[in-house]
Amino acid sequence: MPSHLEFTGERFLPGVAGEIAHEHWHRYAFARSYVAGKRVADVACGEGYGSALLAGVAASVVGIDVAAEAIGHARRSYAAVPNLHFEIGSAIELPVADASLDAVVSFETIEHLPHEDQPRMLAEFARVLTKSGLVILSAPNPVEYSTARNYRNPFHQHEPDRGELAALLEVAFPAQRWFRQRRYFGSTIWSERDGSRTDAWTGDAAVIERARPPSAMYFVVVAGRSTASLPQEDAALSLFTDRSEVELKRLDDQAREIIRIDGIVGERNRQLEARGARVDYLEEIAAHREAQRVELAAERDALLSQLVAERAERESALERARQEHESVLERARREHERLEGMVAEQQRVIDYRQSAKWWLALPWARAKLAWTRRSGS
Repeated sequence: MPSHLEFTGERFLPGVAGEIAHEHWHRYAFARSYVAGKRVADVACGEGYGSALLAGVAASVVGIDVAAEAIGHARRSYAAVPNLHFEIGSAIELPVADASLDAVVSFETIEHLPHEDQPRMLAEFARVLTKSGLVILSAPNPVEYSTARNYRNPFHQHEPDRGELAALLEVAFPAQRWFRQRRYFGSTIWSERDGSRTDAWTGDAAVIERARPPSAMYFVVVAGRSTASLPQEDAALSLFTDRSEVELKRLDDQAREIIRIDGIVGERNRQLEARGARVDYLEEIAAHREAQRVELAAERDALLSQLVAERAERESALERARQEHESVLERARREHERLEGMVAEQQRVIDYRQSAKWWLALPWARAKLAWTRRSGS
């Protein structure tokens, strides 16, 4: 039945897909065989669909939940069910008279209470039940539900393990029958005639052996004050599937989607491999070009070194030529100055000999020269 209530993960609602649907529906289907013809309370009934399922076989059912909006919705949604009504109430303070019920059903409730309130919840169940009344409850197995999955449900306040839950029940309900609930994928072979034998097998292509019950994701417990209050027989195996096999179709759709995605991934992997080969080719070309670049750079550097050396040699030669040229020019200048001095001296002699003084002194100079010659001879 459609619901306008928001699914928060704490309260299951019809229409929610996935394993949570099978788990919740199966618990109520399982409980119906224990509550046929009885006065029943569905504690923490939530949206109310489970209470309605129980009302299909029970004498009367009261659905109880602490959430006023859930109870309001349940009253509107299931008003046409004559042996069903809903009340607002807490699991530790039920709005029910003492010893007025034959069975209390409470699935996935106890873990939502603080540790100190859990004994109060079971004590309240004992208060409202007759001496032969039954409690049918479920609780997550924290070993599988939380620890193995490294998961913490934010709505759970305390998840009792099996020993703790058994001890809590022992106070008022020492007679207990335990069942393990877990999603179990396999194949079914149904007999077309009634039979009581149950076969359960596990194995593979190499070996087949009898299947043992799987580790419980959830514990389902049927408990009473005495063994006499429990039914003589229980189902050794309880199976459940939704009427339209919606969950199986959903899994098939997921499998098809996985195959489709695998195809896309495979094609993309092939494209990536082709691109990878192209990248390898381009990297090879790039490496070859890099080697060429390095080689050309080395040749360039060698040529530059050679040109620098040749330039330095030319500059050195030019410097030597310049210095030699300057030396020649200096020698030429000094020679020029010497010759100019000789010319100037000759010019002075010429100028003197052309003067009157020289002509006047010339006879005396000749006489002196002759005297010197005769004296020397």
